[in-house]
Amino acid sequence: MAKYSSAEAAKKLGLSPSGLSKYIRLGKVPGPDSVKTGSFVIHAWTDEDIEQVRKLLPKIANGRKTRYQKLREKQTQAGAPVLQKKRKTKKKK
Repeated sequence: MAKYSSAEAAKKLGLSPSGLSKYIRLGKVPGPDSVKTGSFVIHAWTDEDIEQVRKLLPKIANGRKTRYQKLREKQTQAGAPVLQKKRKTKKKK
């Protein structure tokens, strides 16, 4: 069974290594087995760990864009008018 570093796992997932470590630190993604070498802690990823995270990634996408997409979906299901994004316009001088 092959083991991958966090950088290799992030590349397979299409993330940056810092993004993957941030998700682990925030508890959004379960961290794999850790190996301590000297003063460093290295995560040893297996193919199963990578596939588990791949299934979780669409669910942890967060932020303003996703929040408003969910609101629009709820409104269209309820038959309410869809929330429109307001655009700022420059005033003419």
